[in-house]
Amino acid sequence: MQISELFTSKGRIPRSTFWIFFLVLYGVLGLIGFLMDRAGVSNTIKTIVGLIMFPAMLVGLLVQIRRWHDRDKSGWWVLIGFVPCIEWIWALIECGFLKGTTGPNKYGPDPLQPVQ
Repeated sequence: MQISELFTSKGRIPRSTFWIFFLVLYGVLGLIGFLMDRAGVSNTIKTIVGLIMFPAMLVGLLVQIRRWHDRDKSGWWVLIGFVPCIEWIWALIECGFLKGTTGPNKYGPDPLQPVQ
């Protein structure tokens, strides 16, 4: 997978790409937060860093949309995150643990099958 593929909501991605992206993203965010806390960084700098991280969260949204596409569901399913009590559990099970549709679907070819 190329980096430029992360900046689109078109197509599908497999579970492995989903997990790698989010583990790296939250690992980096956690490390930055830990280092800023240990260094005693001011709240102003923390706010600036938070604003810089906002685009990374938008890319995370695009990655999740493409994972929903792999499950043959609309990208609008990311809005499940606004449903109290079930939001993150449902999204985690659907996007992180359930296999995508085998073969092509309306969102594109199967990302796990070689291109012919």
